[in-house]
Amino acid sequence: MLRILQFLYSLRAFLLFLLLELVAFWLIVSNNSPQGAAFFNSSNAVFGSVLKTQSDITQFLDLAGANEELLKQNAELLSRLEKIQLSTDSMAYPPLDSSFVAAHEFSSARVISQTLRFAQNHLTLDKGEVDGVKVGMGVFNHSGIVGRIKSVSKNYSVAISVLNTGLLVSSKIKSTEVYGSINWDGKTTQEAKMLYVPRHVKTQPGDTVVTSGYNAIFPEGIWVGVIKKVEQGSDQNYLDITVELSTDFSKINYVYLVENNQLPELDSLYQEAELINEY
Repeated sequence: MLRILQFLYSLRAFLLFLLLELVAFWLIVSNNSPQGAAFFNSSNAVFGSVLKTQSDITQFLDLAGANEELLKQNAELLSRLEKIQLSTDSMAYPPLDSSFVAAHEFSSARVISQTLRFAQNHLTLDKGEVDGVKVGMGVFNHSGIVGRIKSVSKNYSVAISVLNTGLLVSSKIKSTEVYGSINWDGKTTQEAKMLYVPRHVKTQPGDTVVTSGYNAIFPEGIWVGVIKKVEQGSDQNYLDITVELSTDFSKINYVYLVENNQLPELDSLYQEAELINEY
């Protein structure tokens, strides 16, 4: 402490000079309008820039939390919309008590890892059993379909990606209402094949493909992609259709999960009928 006081004492002349300079500067800007206006305008610009930078940094750090909150709100809105649509469509059938119960429920999750270089790719999500995630739930984002939940632990879950040669997703060409199945051929992450579309169907590049609602994963109308190429393939019964996927799998950060509330009943029915469910 004594050394600090001795150091300051040795600088007494310089410190007194600085103090007098500040007093003189203050007197100038306080008693002269042009100099005062210039000073306060400059200081306001500097402080405004500093505050804006601070605000931008704070907003950037809070962005992840804001995104998760928006996802939760969107999932709730999707569930409400499903109930409203189902109630409207079911008004002609008042005896059905279940007509006002939505067939699907929605939630949200964050992607913490994924693969793109394998034939059977997958995604890992930060939600698990405690968050209500179940095997068989569909996964999609604002761009389109992403995959299906394969396994679940207490706090995490793994989903089969659409970029998986073993996954089929029932879809339809929106303009013609013709149904088929989307299946990845393992070549490029931006394209998949639409299988089982009969050769007589009139379709062309640019037609939109969406989910059909025929399987247990996704409700009807979720975006799949756009037809890129239509060819007469080697199979005499079906067209060879290439679909450009709407989802960019290299940029997936947040996803929605959709649960089909009728899945257990459908599984039981398929088993009883000895049918193969391709979801």
